[in-house]
Amino acid sequence: MLSFITWEADPRLIDSFVTVRWYGLMFAIGFLIGYKIVERMFRHEGAPERWLGTLLLWVIAGTVIGARLGHVFFYEWDVYSQNPIRILYIWEGGLASHGGTIGVILGVLCFSWITAKRSPLWTFDRLVVPIALVGALIRFGNLMNHEIYGHVTDVPWAFRYIANINAWMAGAQPIFTPPSHPTQIYESLWYLALFGLLMWMYWKRNDEERPGLIFGTFLTLLFAGRFAIEYLKNVQVGFEEQMIAQYGINMGQALSIPFILIGIFFIVRAYMRPRLHIDFPNRFPDEPKKK
Repeated sequence: MLSFITWEADPRLIDSFVTVRWYGLMFAIGFLIGYKIVERMFRHEGAPERWLGTLLLWVIAGTVIGARLGHVFFYEWDVYSQNPIRILYIWEGGLASHGGTIGVILGVLCFSWITAKRSPLWTFDRLVVPIALVGALIRFGNLMNHEIYGHVTDVPWAFRYIANINAWMAGAQPIFTPPSHPTQIYESLWYLALFGLLMWMYWKRNDEERPGLIFGTFLTLLFAGRFAIEYLKNVQVGFEEQMIAQYGINMGQALSIPFILIGIFFIVRAYMRPRLHIDFPNRFPDEPKKK
């Protein structure tokens, strides 16, 4: 057994006249796979194919804008309020998953009310399935970026990350962290397991016939896992140390609690209402029936 793993991965997959970073690539792959999963669901249920592109635009906009503003307002408003133009400098880093979740929720509400003319729960129950996979891929991107790792530990799978990653990419010698919990891997595996569960609920149990059940399961389990793993993670900004000393939880955990409670509400609500019957034509409305 190794006493620790020295992690020397380069955040850049390609570093030439065009730079491709693993983090951005994981985002792109996640959205591509997610699009294909939702496309299959829409065909399965006979929803219009033209909705897919509109939904994708709302989700991308909600994710990026929400995640950026979430980081700005939840974590570093004191910094960005001094120079608001830096809010637009997304390439400098600084995205918050809780803000991204809020952004996606607002985007889905707009799509459901403006385009689909259906209950937002109909959209949420389908969209959250690939979102769990996207979350797993994004955490892999964090691993490649040497960021969002955990406390110092002596477990045999501990990772030593490059603390001066930007200077190292510019040619400096690496400065390694002490062996630390690879919390990006913990979260990625948790989200992959959740993705598998949600796929099973949709395709094997037809739980989309209980509106809100898949959505509620997603919120409850994703943020319960996030809440637990936060105990192993380093704080993102300094004021969280004071939060932990005073309340015993950090900002990520405080933001997770409302999502967990909302998820439980939708699970209970789904089981208290009669199960629907959904026809599955397995084609888009403008496609001919297969003989």
